[in-house]
Amino acid sequence: MLTPTYTITAARPEDLACLAAIEVAAVTLFTGPLFDSVPHEPTNEAVLRDAQRDGRLWVARAGESPVGFALVGVIESEAAHLEEIDVHPDHGRQGLGTRLVEDVCRWAAAAGHAAVTLTTYRDVPWNMPFYARLGFEVVPASALSPALRAIVDDEGRRGLDPTIRVVMRRKS
Repeated sequence: MLTPTYTITAARPEDLACLAAIEVAAVTLFTGPLFDSVPHEPTNEAVLRDAQRDGRLWVARAGESPVGFALVGVIESEAAHLEEIDVHPDHGRQGLGTRLVEDVCRWAAAAGHAAVTLTTYRDVPWNMPFYARLGFEVVPASALSPALRAIVDDEGRRGLDPTIRVVMRRKS
């Protein structure tokens, strides 16, 4: 079987319908008691449509088919926030997550943001260590901006235990 040619591009309107299936497939990697109570609904298509229109949504492609994506929000003027990144498990371990994050960080720097922030699982082996390898550092709770505190609080309301989550930041 040939390895597909992978590219990262800005999302196109026709990509949006494919992203929920990627997100649902990617969440299957999160199994076990830690995740049993975590509700998961795919990102609302209106959110994706707005991000695509505003240039804050990137798609990883195998040939022409979307197989991953990164969604960014701007929650404060000095930092872009990586809201969602997913790669379909059938295309995992190909460097697509790294390439998506690097494209997001280049975009953030070019757009004048001093940093990229995100929230992730503290103890899942492929989460926090992955971002740390890419230059992200943990933001202590005492140093969270009001916008980041609001994200952590919102995650808690949606069932994500803040004690197993971490906020990270990478300077642009």
